[in-house]
Amino acid sequence: MIPARSFEGKRVALFGLGGSGMATARALVDGGAAVLAWDDNPESVAKAAAAGIATGDLRAADWGGYAAFVLSPGVPLTHPKPHWTVDLARAAGVEIIGDIELFVRERMAHAPSAPFIAITGTNGKSTTTALTAHILASAGRDTQMGGNIGRAVMTLDHPRDDRFYVVECSSYQIDLSPSINPTAGILLNLTPDHLDRHGTMQHYASIKERLVAGSDAAIIGVDDSYCAQIADRLERAGKDVVRISKRLPLTDGLFADGADLMEAVNGRYERIGFLEGIGSLRGQHNAQNALAAVAACLKVGLDLGEIQAGLESFPGLAHRMEQVGRKGKVLFVNDSKATNADAAAPALSSFPRIYWIAGGLPKEGGIEPLRSFFPRIAKAYLIGEAAPAFAATLGDAAPYEISGTLAAAVEHAAADAANDEAETVVLLSPACASFDQFRNFEVRGEAFRQAVTAIPGIEPIRGDRR
Repeated sequence: MIPARSFEGKRVALFGLGGSGMATARALVDGGAAVLAWDDNPESVAKAAAAGIATGDLRAADWGGYAAFVLSPGVPLTHPKPHWTVDLARAAGVEIIGDIELFVRERMAHAPSAPFIAITGTNGKSTTTALTAHILASAGRDTQMGGNIGRAVMTLDHPRDDRFYVVECSSYQIDLSPSINPTAGILLNLTPDHLDRHGTMQHYASIKERLVAGSDAAIIGVDDSYCAQIADRLERAGKDVVRISKRLPLTDGLFADGADLMEAVNGRYERIGFLEGIGSLRGQHNAQNALAAVAACLKVGLDLGEIQAGLESFPGLAHRMEQVGRKGKVLFVNDSKATNADAAAPALSSFPRIYWIAGGLPKEGGIEPLRSFFPRIAKAYLIGEAAPAFAATLGDAAPYEISGTLAAAVEHAAADAANDEAETVVLLSPACASFDQFRNFEVRGEAFRQAVTAIPGIEPIRGDRR
């Protein structure tokens, strides 16, 4: 836990008492702040009160006495309209911040030279965060990972100069962190997302830009026009910019040439790493993730040997193209985190012959955006509410069955793949939410793992390199 001493002796209002909100409230109390917390959920309020956190309806509070208002990132700040607490804070001239901002202030107050890597982007944040933290930890650095992945940021260990922080930041969190100042800031990519909360693509992109604009070194993927423009703009402003591309040879920066990771300096190229044979980093999208991690680790002092060793030992992110097991020529991959078509595309693009388990609670557009990958589908096994609609979309483009349940789909896919003479993959990449049959995608992924590991003769994979 990091005590939020920057508000010691001051009054702070807080709204949102979920996991990160509770952690933030405790950090403020531990740091000596007088906190008044509230939530629209009475159960959350009762839980906070039982934990010794002062609670009270902020509608009746004296907002003129607060030094800050700490807002949960899940609560609307601007769109579709500001939450009622935001209106009250603004009317009283109270600063509105979030938990990442508290972390930033504690780091600057107590260990400003502590290496701090912050990662954002529309896609790939979690894998890049986990990979960067893994490389640092495997190189023997004292590494703390959290934010929008894993642990709430204020539950990490207290900043010190030799402690490395790797923090995933959502657009909501950046919007509440005006002082964010990473040693190395990563902006992977930008595509339309969360526009219900940000209004326009331009506003969404401007929020993401804040993270790299405040960084000592801005590491920016330039494969989309929004990010390319941000890189150009920051470079003109004198920022140290490192461009990365998963497909473009760059004059200066890092790019992928197949499985080789290349560095370009004034048009001269040198191989600085490779992904060949690293099963957990298959696919062009993972080349971008790896390039970002490499660039960040170089900026905080690692050498290429340490970085390559970390790449090769990376086990992958749970539920994101996670290699679960192998039986003969059949690889079993858990991509349960792919809850829509766009999220399923990277996995489908990474394997040539696929026994595909898909379905669940359907999202708008279904699997029509994945049509270009249908020739890779040896057979599809459709589950959940989406099964009939997915079957209609597949039509004659790929063989399929309506399996109904995940357990049945795994059983049937494993049997069919075992009779295939080629190297194949049984891939759970549902392109759907899980809520028709499972509490969340993690529970769905764990059910897949259990079904796979129960197959006779399966070889479980831990950081497989094949």
